[in-house]
Amino acid sequence: MVKKQLPDWLNSSLWSSNPPPPPADDPSPSDHSPFDRKPVVPVTPPGAIEPPEPVKVEASDPLLDDAVSDHQDEFENGASSVSSVVEDASKQAQLLHEISNKVISLTELRRLASQGIPDGAGVRSAVWKLLLGYLPGDRALWPSELAKKRSQYKNFKDELLLNPDTEIIEQIDRDVMRTHPDLHFFSGDSQFAKSNQEALRSILIIFAKLNPGIRYVQGMNEVLAPLYYVFKNDPAEENASSAEADTFFCFVELISGFRDNFCQQLDNSVVGIRSTITKMSQLLKEHDEELWRHLEVTCKVNPQFYAFRWITLLLTQEFNFADSLHIWDTLLSDPEGPQETLLRVCCAMLILVRRRLLAGDFTSNLKLLQNYPSSNISHLLYVANKLRSHPG
Repeated sequence: MVKKQLPDWLNSSLWSSNPPPPPADDPSPSDHSPFDRKPVVPVTPPGAIEPPEPVKVEASDPLLDDAVSDHQDEFENGASSVSSVVEDASKQAQLLHEISNKVISLTELRRLASQGIPDGAGVRSAVWKLLLGYLPGDRALWPSELAKKRSQYKNFKDELLLNPDTEIIEQIDRDVMRTHPDLHFFSGDSQFAKSNQEALRSILIIFAKLNPGIRYVQGMNEVLAPLYYVFKNDPAEENASSAEADTFFCFVELISGFRDNFCQQLDNSVVGIRSTITKMSQLLKEHDEELWRHLEVTCKVNPQFYAFRWITLLLTQEFNFADSLHIWDTLLSDPEGPQETLLRVCCAMLILVRRRLLAGDFTSNLKLLQNYPSSNISHLLYVANKLRSHPG
């Protein structure tokens, strides 16, 4: 059998990094998982992450020439603060212009949002609501649609929070309390943090009551948190005060795209979470068979050991909060739907550390993938997009 060759664009030293030193000790068994169904596998203590190696760029491949010449400084040293500010201001102006139109072009909005949405001016809040179908493309309909949905959510609270399921509440309470303990927005004794926790709690209870086929699945709080954070930080007071209602409906839309991953009865079906993980594995094999073979055949690293969390929690636990929001800009803006993009991003994460993985064994590779190193997110998303246009 002829060994499948790696595409030329993946041979660039853009993906190079030196292998890490041997691990000091073996991973210890996990006693906590983001979902009840997550396999019990070894995990590494948080302090065991090695700093990422600097990425060296060589614009030797024609497929990479344009991108590398445009972003050479960004890849090697990080974009200068001045150029970054200018770029963000330009993106923000374009997005503001688009969402100010009487009728918004979702095609253009997706194109702009896929490159990342700058913080500020409530742009991300409005764009995410549009991308998730919560706001209609016709701006004239916004006031009536928002009033109707917000009133509907109030009725849900009045009707569904009276006699909630005790078992579900206990699980939701535990998870909400440990949502992003590093962020004062969600954690701490302040009244503000407590009110935000209460909003997450109410949304999750109502969702569970309205969706008896799924109810509540451990870890949903992590998927909910970015939506609520973005909407609550909308500078428009009317929007911020209605963040809970807006978040509920956007959460329903988002979960609907990943619904089969949360349904335990479908775990082993052609549409369940294990099937989704298999698709990610096949995508890696298609683009980098050498890496796929080393991980899954030689080292016997089952992708469920790391990809289960990556996929079900939409990468919210693998990157810092700000970087997660940037990744979500791209996930939500893809016309094919977020899941296909998510799988490409997961595959790109493996390719970016391929040298270290190829040099590693089961233990070191599992450590690396369960504690993914800091990365340039724009660079990661660029590679993920390459996987769409350049199959192996």
